[in-house]
Amino acid sequence: MTVFDIARNALLAGLGVQEKVKEFIDDLVKKGELSDSQGAKLIKEWTEKADKGTEDLTKTLSELISRTLEKMKLPSSDDIDKLSKKISSLEAKIKKLESSK
Repeated sequence: MTVFDIARNALLAGLGVQEKVKEFIDDLVKKGELSDSQGAKLIKEWTEKADKGTEDLTKTLSELISRTLEKMKLPSSDDIDKLSKKISSLEAKIKKLESSK
């Protein structure tokens, strides 16, 4: 299972949990155990915490992926662009040398 799969599954699970929390709070409001304003406040607080958790997860995954890519020493797109320009320059010099013979 890849990091992407793990993140995707965690986010989907989080969405399912969020829906269940809303249903639970709605049931409490219907039963009269919470007022509408209390229910709305709980949903808002929980949503804010869930959003913060999602942001933290995204940041953590991003940092993990960046560190992993650094350890793998993969070239960046800038590195590839620089190498392409050097290759083009060398090709031009070779053609110039070949044509002067």
